Amino acid sequence: MNKRPLNILVAENDEDDRTLVRFAFAECKLANTVEFVEDGEQLLDYLYCRGPYQDRIHAPQPDLILLDLGLPRVNGHEALKEIKSNSELRSIPVVIFTTSKSPKDINSTYSMGANSFIVKPVTFDGLIQVMNVLAEYWAEVTELPVVVPR
Repeated sequence: MNKRPLNILVAENDEDDRTLVRFAFAECKLANTVEFVEDGEQLLDYLYCRGPYQDRIHAPQPDLILLDLGLPRVNGHEALKEIKSNSELRSIPVVIFTTSKSPKDINSTYSMGANSFIVKPVTFDGLIQVMNVLAEYWAEVTELPVVVPR
């Protein structure tokens, strides 16, 4: 199977985690573009093309969102609820990517429409393995919805 390029939006507030995710994506060549936002408000601004994200050339519509639950300003639960309640955004797959192992978080995010729930690995090798699985699943196995850019 051939990997198709993906535009991935990562909502992650921890700078070290953003750096590790960036390196892991580069290692497995998963994404065409990887954009990062640091909080839930920036995530929603990005998705709604507001503020600094008005230009889709520099802020392409994501094919996949990796969402941390522990975001400031608008937390991951609230952001997920907003995304999945919007008819123009709900078809974008959202993968919860967090340190939480709480059954409450797992159950609530799936009930809100999350497409997957991944607990962040504790090692870089583990992170690369997870990114390779993401690459295989989202870029090779699945057919993603066609999202019309705003």
